Amino acid sequence: MSILNAVINNVEDETLREDLQERVDIILHKIKFMDKIPVACLDTNNTPNSVLNVLIEAVGGEMLEIVQQAQVLIYHQTNYNIGQLMGIVPSLLEKEWPAVTYNRVYLMEDTTAFLSDPVSFVEAMEDMAEMLYPGYFIFGNEGKRWSSFAV
Repeated sequence: MSILNAVINNVEDETLREDLQERVDIILHKIKFMDKIPVACLDTNNTPNSVLNVLIEAVGGEMLEIVQQAQVLIYHQTNYNIGQLMGIVPSLLEKEWPAVTYNRVYLMEDTTAFLSDPVSFVEAMEDMAEMLYPGYFIFGNEGKRWSSFAV
């Protein structure tokens, strides 16, 4: 997890750095006992969106470009919020996709800040862990930066 180490080690405030490390360690400890989750991340054109790949893989997701093989589907578009995605996503979904069938479709606000800010990165990790492993992770951020989308 060199990217995680690099992100956290750049935090100058020792107390904050330790807090972030502890939060990451909790996620990593739990997911090492779980199977990888096949995930597809799409934009509003229904094309693969790679912005979240590092984040998804960091929390035990296996990135797929074939939506028909994904157990979880995440819609993310740069500069879009959840409300905007809610207006667009319904027309993009296909009922035969496994993620749609099992209501594992999620909308994630533009969280590209996680790419440069350590606190945002850890928060985005927590959000992603909560999406991929509902019931195992409960950080209470659903509805703030991401939302489950029932079809």
